[in-house]
Amino acid sequence: MRFVDRSAELKELQELGNLSRKKLFVIALFGLRRVGKTRLLLEFLRIVGSGQGFSDGSGQGYGKDGLYFFVNKNKTSADLLNEFQEIMRINGIVGKLEKLNSWDEFFEILMTRKAPPVVFDEFQNFSFVDPAIFGIMQKYIDLNENRPGLIILSGSLIGLIKNLFRSSKEPLYGRIKRGSKLEPLSFSSCLELGKELKLSKEDLIKIYCIFGGYPKYFVAIEDFGLQTKKAEEILNSLLFVRNAPLEDEVNSILSQEFGGRSGVYYSILEAIANGNNTSSLIASTLNTRPTSITRQIKELKDYFELIEFEMPFEGKRGIYKVKHPLMHYWFSEIYKNYSDYVSRKYEFVEKLKGNLNTVYGKAFEEVAKEFLIKELDLKEAKRQWGKIQGKKKGENVYEIDLIAKKGKESFAFEFKWSELTDKEAINTLSELEKKTSHLYKKLPNLKLGLVAKKIRGKEKLRKRGFLAFDLEDFKQSI
Repeated sequence: MRFVDRSAELKELQELGNLSRKKLFVIALFGLRRVGKTRLLLEFLRIVGSGQGFSDGSGQGYGKDGLYFFVNKNKTSADLLNEFQEIMRINGIVGKLEKLNSWDEFFEILMTRKAPPVVFDEFQNFSFVDPAIFGIMQKYIDLNENRPGLIILSGSLIGLIKNLFRSSKEPLYGRIKRGSKLEPLSFSSCLELGKELKLSKEDLIKIYCIFGGYPKYFVAIEDFGLQTKKAEEILNSLLFVRNAPLEDEVNSILSQEFGGRSGVYYSILEAIANGNNTSSLIASTLNTRPTSITRQIKELKDYFELIEFEMPFEGKRGIYKVKHPLMHYWFSEIYKNYSDYVSRKYEFVEKLKGNLNTVYGKAFEEVAKEFLIKELDLKEAKRQWGKIQGKKKGENVYEIDLIAKKGKESFAFEFKWSELTDKEAINTLSELEKKTSHLYKKLPNLKLGLVAKKIRGKEKLRKRGFLAFDLEDFKQSI
């Protein structure tokens, strides 16, 4: 599959590469597995070799690709050193008969001899191979800080990789000149992938609702020959059939992040994915006190970055959300009946398939939000929820899918994963207008809008001053 988007990330790497011509730059790139770090870095190294957009003004690149080292945690220190020195030998950094006997020698040569940019992928795995390597690296970074060179340290275990660079107790603390997290691809970029995979727009959106913008899952569609297929057939092949390629995906990612202390983290993620999205509700689900899980919730949010705290457009009562779409789906639909999933109990699998449209409907909110932000160039865009004063319990909560501002204009939107007649659309917009009356502050120059799978009579709505979009409009924003 061709390389899509990441132009901003590549530009940043090229700019840092140009700066590294004069002085050593050590940078960190981290992000969850499957987000595309390795593909991005290999593309950057290819550009380095060609000289495109990366030079000292002479118009020449390095003449060869950069050095790529994958840190395999299952190798012994000696075996990994032998592998790495062979890569250096092939690239002309060490001589044919030269032998590196220690990591000291490796890093000394790497930083003192003229070498192209260097990538250490899954860098955190050195902690399993030989933790002393971090201290050795620190020594040679300090000794060679005024020499030219670019070293990129990439990692997937977000908690561990952040700790290596941000903890004052670690050798590499303060040695990183730039650290950044690689985010999933935007919906716009995934539409491009959908074109390449020959998926209909609706099927692409369904896939995006489950997998988000993680490129590896789109590559899996290609790898297993699922191009042109309907979303349900793709999901069946990748998730639902016995021995499905992605059946253990979430477990695999989280077991590496959490190690042997996964139990309470799993329980918190399951609680949040099933709508228990405040500290008190999470604690009640786990049958414990809120104070007893404060640390774990904070770690999931700030250390592992698997959940986020969402604030409403107005008000101070925020809620927790699972950030990764596949993890949200897995914990809300599969984890609670994991035995039935593993055994592929027919009734359970059919229930999963039958509930997909409901899942699409909930996830479509994020798709529609991203579309509107790009289409209308919105600045402040958030959901809104709150209580209706004077109503009985059970009737006292309202929710608006999106409220946004742009200059002196305000917008309120409702999202529907369904096909609407013009009458149904008007009724939806009327209900939306009533909801806006419950806001504490009146929104200036308010425009009401609707995003749905299909809206019949869409142009009539627009003539009446409403903003109306459906899947036909999504292509126009790209």
